[in-house]
Amino acid sequence: MPFQFLNYVPGEYIALFIAAIWACASILYSRAGKYIPAMELNLLKGILALVLVTFVLIIQRGFSTSLPPLAIVLLLLSGALGIGLGDTAYLHALQDIGPRKTTLIKMIAPPTAGLIAWIFMGEALNGLAWVGILLILGGVAWVVTESPNGTNGHPLNPRGIGMAVFAALTEAGAVVLARAALTLTDISPIWSTFMRLAGGIIIVVVTLVIRGKPLGKWMKLPETPKIAVTAFSAIFMGTFMGIWLQQVVLQTTPAGIAQTLFATTPLFVLPLAALLGEKISLRAVFGVFVSIAGMAILFIIK
Repeated sequence: MPFQFLNYVPGEYIALFIAAIWACASILYSRAGKYIPAMELNLLKGILALVLVTFVLIIQRGFSTSLPPLAIVLLLLSGALGIGLGDTAYLHALQDIGPRKTTLIKMIAPPTAGLIAWIFMGEALNGLAWVGILLILGGVAWVVTESPNGTNGHPLNPRGIGMAVFAALTEAGAVVLARAALTLTDISPIWSTFMRLAGGIIIVVVTLVIRGKPLGKWMKLPETPKIAVTAFSAIFMGTFMGIWLQQVVLQTTPAGIAQTLFATTPLFVLPLAALLGEKISLRAVFGVFVSIAGMAILFIIK
């Protein structure tokens, strides 16, 4: 069966690859977001990613598979929480307080995921694992709290802080729900991806219907072809590949460790930013090495 080789790749390596492609996708999403409203972009990425997942299921003849009811419920809730509500809150936080501060606040997601998984699933991490997690979070926080070009960037405001905190908490809860579905049932990662995307789309559609705002204004712009290519590239990497591979990782890797490795996305943004002409400081480089030390600990204790 296609993609079976993923079963032989350690989850930690896949998690770091996900963080890297999310870094690429975040830059593309930020560019597309200049023309497409956040809620509409969230809906677009969900629908297109769901179409791609459906295509994979057709190739794998996965529609003949019976799905455990428990997995369906858990994954729809996970998608509604993390993709529908969490992604929307994250996009709003980016607008209110900027990417660096939003990313910093979202650093509460990994330890929160570990705590939730410990309480509800009995996934206890040992002391060394928590040291590795704290090193990674400390290194990432050191990088993202650096003010760009010596300025303070976006000022903090209550709405932006609340949105970022909400995004972090919903992300942590969504990861644990997906992890529970993948470990308590025999559902495959690709079906898990399908269900999570479906749950997210339902929430976004309901929200858009309630708000009643017209869609598709960006399609009338002269830059529409360029915007469409940018958006599709981001969706293919960040949503389709990212969420699918995320489910593969959660099938074999404790939620706290997986979520921490996912959270290293800002570190991969640094070389991309350098290629785009942004100056990278020694502080940022030091933060990267601190986080790499934390990653090494998580790999060693595997």
